[in-house]
Amino acid sequence: MPGRLAWSFQDSGQVMVDYRFKVDKEAIGMSKQPMRIQSVEGNVVRTVVARLLPGTDVLPGIEECCRKHGIKQGVVSCSVGAFKQATFVIPVPKEDAKIGIIYGEPVVLPGPIEFLGGQGIICQSEEGKYLIHFHGSASDKDLRVWGGHFTNGNIILATLDLVIQEIGGVNMMRRFDE
Repeated sequence: MPGRLAWSFQDSGQVMVDYRFKVDKEAIGMSKQPMRIQSVEGNVVRTVVARLLPGTDVLPGIEECCRKHGIKQGVVSCSVGAFKQATFVIPVPKEDAKIGIIYGEPVVLPGPIEFLGGQGIICQSEEGKYLIHFHGSASDKDLRVWGGHFTNGNIILATLDLVIQEIGGVNMMRRFDE
């Protein structure tokens, strides 16, 4: 019988991940850190369905779509398509960095690339500049799957279909936590 994926915190000091594996909370530092969250309620104001066309760079294309529809903050809840190439970064350890990691050098995958899906946060800086935090996964011509934090340089080959939801009632902003 296949296992089911489940996360449950138990008093035993263990985290149960799928019934076949146990992870020691102390070994990964979970038991010594307080739960840290920030949250606020907002609402979905409207939904924009868009298609970005061949030759468009994904992040500037999302930004232009938001500008066209007057969206200053929201989420990309769904996106799929095909790229001429994929460009993304992944975190790498760096002890002296503020949070212990930095993004490494960009990974550039030559196409054709099947973009399997992505999602992200859309917000603006205090100066009104768009800040799009976008993650996704893609497969290359050899059927290998890659993923990470997508940057500029993801040129659309066929199309990119996406759903953007404008969020109201909150002021979304990305910055380092203290």
